[in-house]
Amino acid sequence: MSADHPLRQWERIIIGIDPGTNVMGYGILGIKSRKPVMIAMGVIQLSKFESHYLRLSRIFTRVTSLIEQYLPDEMAIEAPFFGKNVQSMLKLGRAQGVAMAAALNRDIPITEYEPRKIKMAITGNGAASKEQVQEMLRRILNIPKENLLPQLDATDALGAALCHFYESSRPQIEKGCKSWKEFIAKHPDKVK
Repeated sequence: MSADHPLRQWERIIIGIDPGTNVMGYGILGIKSRKPVMIAMGVIQLSKFESHYLRLSRIFTRVTSLIEQYLPDEMAIEAPFFGKNVQSMLKLGRAQGVAMAAALNRDIPITEYEPRKIKMAITGNGAASKEQVQEMLRRILNIPKENLLPQLDATDALGAALCHFYESSRPQIEKGCKSWKEFIAKHPDKVK
């Protein structure tokens, strides 16, 4: 990538994926000076393919294409929601796995988030509706209403990316020592 490439301005790029077998959402976040900005969002339409295997092939091809276009550093993907229909779960898990394989093929680290965790990170309510998630994302990321898509899968994917930004930007607190003996062993320079 050349020095004047437009993606060079970002310190970090996160791709979010909302897996689906009919519609798969994606969202791309750029991070600059610890501030997230939406670069792109969209959906991959899969319902025109009758064969589930053709859908999986399309997911791999399109996610690979998005990775080549936006050069993400990390992938955040929504974990499948466990429903009662085993066949639907199996197909959704395959779709998620194929999207993950596209990222793994390019050595991109992946983090999975439960839908409730994403909703909680974005709205403060783990039971929020998809519409509430979309509206909060619109406000947080200053997305003009006319840029929102009718498919909520796109903002769900963007929500996964923003949730990952929040989670990975938290300072990590070092676990304390269980005893003075352990403290002294770990920090001999602090003992006089």
